[in-house]
Amino acid sequence: MSDQLDISKVARLARLKLSEEEAAEFTPQLATVLSYIDTLNELDVEGIEPSAHAKPVFAEPRADVPGESMPVELLEQNAPSFAQDQIRVPRVVES
Repeated sequence: MSDQLDISKVARLARLKLSEEEAAEFTPQLATVLSYIDTLNELDVEGIEPSAHAKPVFAEPRADVPGESMPVELLEQNAPSFAQDQIRVPRVVES
């Protein structure tokens, strides 16, 4: 970690506007975070597989099982608008 932390540069890169008081408050907090990261960088992680979760995730999606679908007539009764065997929905993307 650098001996001198330039909070104004970090704020500029993050596109944040900090007052003098905020800069004074956040400088030691950011220094603490960076110091902790330096501590983590010292750990020996050789042979440890990267993971997205702290615990193993065992939930697997179930296999797609073919089966009888809901009758189109029932869908048509409950849909506000229906055309060509499809439920019509309002446009949500403007061109």
